[in-house]
Amino acid sequence: MSKLSHLDDTGAARMVDIGGKADSDRKAVATGRITMSAETLQAVRDGSGPKGDVLAAARIAGIMAAKKTADLIPLCHPLPLSSVTVEFEFEEGAVRATATAALVGKTGVEMEAMTATAVALLTIYDMAKVLGKGMVIEEVRLLAKSGGKSGEWRAGDA
Repeated sequence: MSKLSHLDDTGAARMVDIGGKADSDRKAVATGRITMSAETLQAVRDGSGPKGDVLAAARIAGIMAAKKTADLIPLCHPLPLSSVTVEFEFEEGAVRATATAALVGKTGVEMEAMTATAVALLTIYDMAKVLGKGMVIEEVRLLAKSGGKSGEWRAGDA
């Protein structure tokens, strides 16, 4: 009835059975950004905000969030991640977060990479909100994934 993998033939939610799938190297990269005033951006860059090193806290939060994705997103499998990285770059009026998650396993890590990105950005907001509450989190999306039956995918692919 449904082509959505998390619905059965009657439309009821289900966890996908990955038991028969082969292990493969899997990796996903996600990104997003948070816009802010020039003053707030400078404080984040300098680590001079009242809560200290914003990006250090955001990096740890993103990594921890990736490890907790199955607790946050219904029907996600808990995964034995082999690595998670969260990197930041400064843009005009914004900070961009890019998270990479990897494992050897039976299912992909796209949700872990996107969760890491989103939580890292939320942490930047939380750490810097005393400087200005008008920050906007935007463009959280998957950039690329590899591994599994569907193989490689990059943003912009059909």
